[in-house]
Amino acid sequence: METKLLRRVSLHRLMDLKVDYAFKQLFGTEKNKAITVVFLNAILRRSGRDSIQDVSFKNNENSGEYEGDKQSRLDILALTNNQEWVNIEIQFTNQYDMIKRSLYYWAGIYRYPMKKGMGYRQLTPAIAITIMNFSLFDQTDRFHTSYHLYEDTEQFKLTDMMEFHFLEMPKLMSKWKANKLDPWNDALARWMLLLGIVDHRQGHVYEDIYQELEEIAMKDDVLKTAFQGWDQLSATEEEVLAYEARLKQVLDEEAAKREAELREQEALQKGLEQGKREGERERLIRSTVNFLEARFPEEDKGTILERLNAMTDIEELDQRQKEVFRAESWAEVKRIL
Repeated sequence: METKLLRRVSLHRLMDLKVDYAFKQLFGTEKNKAITVVFLNAILRRSGRDSIQDVSFKNNENSGEYEGDKQSRLDILALTNNQEWVNIEIQFTNQYDMIKRSLYYWAGIYRYPMKKGMGYRQLTPAIAITIMNFSLFDQTDRFHTSYHLYEDTEQFKLTDMMEFHFLEMPKLMSKWKANKLDPWNDALARWMLLLGIVDHRQGHVYEDIYQELEEIAMKDDVLKTAFQGWDQLSATEEEVLAYEARLKQVLDEEAAKREAELREQEALQKGLEQGKREGERERLIRSTVNFLEARFPEEDKGTILERLNAMTDIEELDQRQKEVFRAESWAEVKRIL
């Protein structure tokens, strides 16, 4: 019996499927429609009569729609045989605005089919699926969470029109390392682990996951097809060049964002230090003036105050204050300042 999949490339040359370009080529093309259907059913927990049987893909590639969204979106937008719009987005880097971003794009999916003259009754459910290469929710250690609209007190569902799914790769990998996943019996764990095999950010390949899924693929024809498609994709020069360009773009923008954050932190720290020094300077001036008001109430302090305000060096101000405190006459004060 066949126990190994035929590979054209080594494990370390396989594309990281968490990079949106590679993900879309494997999960979002007409020739791989069967993979998409099984993957969606695993995420949505659909089976039997409720399961998705077919999808049709829509072109959803566009440039950033709002300031700061510089990357082109390589989401997968599909319409199921149940007339549900499904958008799958995979995020390699943390945008720190994931929930609002998901809501914004869900709204676009929901109104996408609306044409002039259509009634609201003709709108169909929209499902937003977001796969993240980072953790989002501190409230749970589950790697897959789903959301609907429910009444606050009695918790009955308002509508099936809105549905969100978030899948967090770090939590999935933690469960794998803790031996808390069963990809043989859990279809979602199986497909998500496929995405986790190659980690090009860390320069790591999980050979143990590959071997486990490779065994499962001997009994799962769709998973086997996914493995073969992934291997072929990673061996095609044109696809590899496009993938590497996309990966470089994502990593460069991540590095630029991190550099901007570091500069912002440095500027903030510098500002805090400057503010602290300015506060100390003002304290020295104020305490010196208060002393002079009490010690020489009859003298005009206008010129002295101007000279104090002109001093920017805190050490000099501190030294002059000490001398002023020892002064015996107004003439001596004027000589000091």
